[in-house]
Amino acid sequence: MHQIQLRNLPIDVIQKDIKHIHLSVYPPLGRVRISAPLRMDLETIRVFAISKLSWIKKQQQRLLSQEREAPREYLTQESHYYLGKRYLMKVIEHNATPKVILKHNAIELYVRPDTSAEKKRVVLDKWYRKKLKEIVPEYIAYWKKKMRLEDVEYALKRMKTKWGTCTREARRIWLNLELAKKPKECIEYIIVHEMVHLLERHHNERFIAYMNNYLPRWRFCKEELNKSPLPHENWSY
Repeated sequence: MHQIQLRNLPIDVIQKDIKHIHLSVYPPLGRVRISAPLRMDLETIRVFAISKLSWIKKQQQRLLSQEREAPREYLTQESHYYLGKRYLMKVIEHNATPKVILKHNAIELYVRPDTSAEKKRVVLDKWYRKKLKEIVPEYIAYWKKKMRLEDVEYALKRMKTKWGTCTREARRIWLNLELAKKPKECIEYIIVHEMVHLLERHHNERFIAYMNNYLPRWRFCKEELNKSPLPHENWSY
């Protein structure tokens, strides 16, 4: 790893066996990293970074101003979200397999006595994963047909910096587990966004044309996700 300095802005540079240069700005404080091909020299990378300076500053400002959720302790009366709706958690101790039951305005979390907050999080995440697996395949099947795509796979994982990613070579989209907390239209937007990357790799005019055609309200959904509170994380690099 190298580091270049632009004015008072440090930028981490990682060179690896890739074809294209990638720029990322990471929460919570806007750390900047560039992934570049092995063949690219540092001066070329510096010129690229300078050309993206205004975009970097804009992303850093957005991250610093975005609301962040308080740390979750998984206690009774704590607020949690599912599909965009707020629920109050009710922790119920029982000597049986942990489970989650969704009631009208409550998420009931059944756990063994003295279960730690981390283990409670794991139980709830498992439930979120199960619920997303009930929702996502129907969207993928619909949009796969609409886009005339074949062999589209999906997987779920916790991601700190992205709502989704696309692995074109494997024809697989990855979705952030946090999407289970967001409205369905936002989940659909991320699915469509990542599937469009199977048609167009870059966020260029062709990509935007596809999004406008398939999901005219995509900008509204993007804005909803951008202004929603970020999950609390213990960040380490």
